[in-house]
Amino acid sequence: MSAASGPQYQSDGLATMHNSGFLRDPRFLAAYDFGMMVGTAARLNLHIEWRAWIAIWAAEQALRVVGDFVECGVNTGILSGTVARWTGFEARPERTMWLLDTFDGMPEDQLSDSEKTIGLAQYNSGYRGKNTLTGVRAKFAGYPNVRIVPGRIPDTLAEVHTARVAYLSIDMNMTLPEIAAATHFWPLIAPGGVILLDDYNWMHHVNQKQAFDAFAAERNVPILGLPTGQGIIVKPP
Repeated sequence: MSAASGPQYQSDGLATMHNSGFLRDPRFLAAYDFGMMVGTAARLNLHIEWRAWIAIWAAEQALRVVGDFVECGVNTGILSGTVARWTGFEARPERTMWLLDTFDGMPEDQLSDSEKTIGLAQYNSGYRGKNTLTGVRAKFAGYPNVRIVPGRIPDTLAEVHTARVAYLSIDMNMTLPEIAAATHFWPLIAPGGVILLDDYNWMHHVNQKQAFDAFAAERNVPILGLPTGQGIIVKPP
């Protein structure tokens, strides 16, 4: 294998020799940099560029239909920040972006016995930030149409006041709140709207995959599993 055909991207559990030109796109780099900001003072040194690029694709599809954007599982706002900056969301007053999270880590009492058995709490301990609310509020201070909803899901779902959803991102690292969110918002998702599942294809999140496979089968919709670890559902007409 020649050097030219070596990995174009190798991080976050994914290696590919295929075209990854977006990694050199100034617009993408600016959006990703904003997503990685914690508040306004620091930047995370994470390399999940392909996952962020998939989120941008999903957001672009969602902009083709009427509806709000919802993210359940925000942490420091990596994907929501990337999407907001890429889409110029602050200049879209007809849409609202709803950001739901405890902003204080993962409620471990929501883990199933099976998830506890495979050590999901320990696996997630390094990924779910504590006390992130102040930083997220600072990050989105320039976005008047972003609504931040602190608290546990499903308790906070009723605080999202929208009649239509075009984009739903779900990343809570455990099954109970994720299925609750998907079930709550499914009737509101516009035809052509997109659900982005961040954990769907990750080995440690097999319980979520099984639950979403059942969720999708009940609604006769397919899930596209991706080598990024994500999954995508598009609401049919």
